[in-house]
Amino acid sequence: MSAEWIARAEPWLVPALSSAVAAALALVGARIGIALLRRLARRKPLVGPFVSAAASPGTALAALLAASSVLQAAPNSLYGIGALRHLATLALIAAATWLAMRLAAAIADAVALRFPANVADNLEARRIQTQTRVLTRTLASLAAVVGVSFALLTFPDVRTLGAGLLASAGVIGLTVGIAAKPVLGNLLAGLQIAFTQPIRLDDVVIVEGEWGRIEEIGHAFVVVALWDQRRLVVPLQYFIEKPFQNWTRSSSQILGTVFLWVDYGAPLEALRAELRRVCEASADWDRRVCLIQVTDASERSMQLRVLVSSTDAGRAWNLRCAVREALIAYLRNTHPEFLPRLRAEIGTAGA
Repeated sequence: MSAEWIARAEPWLVPALSSAVAAALALVGARIGIALLRRLARRKPLVGPFVSAAASPGTALAALLAASSVLQAAPNSLYGIGALRHLATLALIAAATWLAMRLAAAIADAVALRFPANVADNLEARRIQTQTRVLTRTLASLAAVVGVSFALLTFPDVRTLGAGLLASAGVIGLTVGIAAKPVLGNLLAGLQIAFTQPIRLDDVVIVEGEWGRIEEIGHAFVVVALWDQRRLVVPLQYFIEKPFQNWTRSSSQILGTVFLWVDYGAPLEALRAELRRVCEASADWDRRVCLIQVTDASERSMQLRVLVSSTDAGRAWNLRCAVREALIAYLRNTHPEFLPRLRAEIGTAGA
C-alpha cells in the first residue's frame, strides 16, 4: 500500500511545490500592494475603507488565483486532479464573493467619511447615507446570491437538475413567490425607502406611540433607538404601509409646547417676561419662537400654551422641562394667589 501511495504521490511533487511557491509569491505581492495602498490612503482618506475591506479577501484571492493557475497547467493524468481543480474553483468563487461583499460595504463607509452626520446641519448627509447603506446592503446580498449560484453551477448534477426543472419553472416560481412574499416585500420596501426616503438614519420618529431615533436600516427591519435606551425593531414594510410621525423629515428644527392652568387673574405680561428671561438664558433655545397664549378656559381657570423653539427634538425636550419648572416656580414664589384654585361660596341655611 505504501508503494502504491508513493507511486501516486510522486507525480504530484512538482505541481504541489509549484502551487506552494506561486501562492507564496502571490501572498507577498498582495501584501506589498496592500501596504502601498495603505500609504496612499493616508493622503486620500476616502481610499482607506476600500483598502481595509480588500486586504484579507484580496490577499486570499491572489493566492488562490496563483495556485489555481498552476493546477490548471498540471497534467490531466494526475490522480485526483479533477477534484482538486474543482475545490480550487469553489475557493476562488468564495474569495471573489467575499471581496465583492466587503467592497460593497466599503462604499457605505467611504460615503460616511465624505458626508459626515456629526455636524449641525446633517440633513443632506443623512439622506445620502441612508440611500447608500440600503443600496450597498442590497448589492452585497446580490453578490452573495450570484456567488452561491456560480458555485452550484460548477456541479454537473445541478446543471442537469436545472434543465429538468425548467419545464415546471412557472409552478415553482409561483410557490416560491408566495413563500418568500415577506422577504421580497421587505426587499422592495428597502429599495423604496432608499429612493423616496420617508425615513433616514438619525431621524426622530414616533412609531407605535414611542419616541426615538432611526438607528439602523437593515435588510428586513429598522431599529429605532428609544429615549429610554430600549430598541424598537420594526419591519421595513411598516414605514411604507402605515402612518408614523417623522419630526426631522425636512428640518430638525421643532416647536415645543408647555401647558399651564392658572387663575383668571394671573399676570400674563409678567409671565411672558419671565418666559423670555428663561429662554434667553437657555442654550437650548434657538431664538425663533417664545410666546404664551390663552388657548382654553373653564369655569375654574384658564389654560396657557407656552410655545418655544429649538434646533432639534432633544433640545426642545430639555427646554420644555426648564420652562415648565421656571414658570411654576415663578407663580409659586411671586403670585401664589393666581395658581388654580377651587372657589366656593359658603352661606347659612336660612339665608
